[in-house]
Amino acid sequence: MRLIIDEGKKILIKEVNNEETIFPLYSKKAFELISNQWIKIGWDQKYSYTFTWLGRPIIQLPEDMFRIQELIYKIKPDVIIETGIAHGGSIIFYASLCKLMGNGRVLGIDIDIRDHNRQAIERHELKNLIYLIEGSSIEDKTLEIIRSMIKENEKVLVILDSCHTKSHVLRELEEYGPLVTPDSYLIATDGIMGDLYDVPRGNIKWKQDNPSEAVEEFLKTHDEFVLDSPSWIFNESSLDKNITYWPNAWLKRR
Repeated sequence: MRLIIDEGKKILIKEVNNEETIFPLYSKKAFELISNQWIKIGWDQKYSYTFTWLGRPIIQLPEDMFRIQELIYKIKPDVIIETGIAHGGSIIFYASLCKLMGNGRVLGIDIDIRDHNRQAIERHELKNLIYLIEGSSIEDKTLEIIRSMIKENEKVLVILDSCHTKSHVLRELEEYGPLVTPDSYLIATDGIMGDLYDVPRGNIKWKQDNPSEAVEEFLKTHDEFVLDSPSWIFNESSLDKNITYWPNAWLKRR
């Protein structure tokens, strides 16, 4: 596919197999096509590596954070579980929402919590709302600790953001799915990998080996979950699709 932006004529030309389709440059369709390319280029340029949240690198696309904020405020979970900690920005983001809502705590799991990251998180103003668990997210020992930290009748939301191979995410979906409470969500992040196999920093294996593939496999045998991207709470535009690193991510428990 080739996209040609003609600012003079105010059109976008989409060319596929020598066939052209022309859209007004300031149309919904042009916005979606340009955004799809922007997402891929931005990922390759490590755009998400330029943001922090309350002092810690977050390494997330800001739109994804705004969208999950809308969901968290709606659900008001008692427990937010995130696999994958890295620098800690995202668990601090979730903890800050818990603080603002006056409810909830965050369990962060990582196979290797580096000392400087652990120290920064444990010194943070929101440390009392954060519990760090070091270990593989799919090991029995780790899962036993997590289950023991959830009280009866608590609302639980889970975000999967550790290893993004299909096999690992599928195992996480199987293990963490039962922890998610009805009307809450199991979120498998970074399905964008399936579209990044051909960018300079990509990998051809990602075309099939990615979180979206794991979600599709999981849904074949788990009808208690449905793929349900939360609708926008406020929208005065004609747009209706997220600009996201998390396609096919949002699994709602019935």
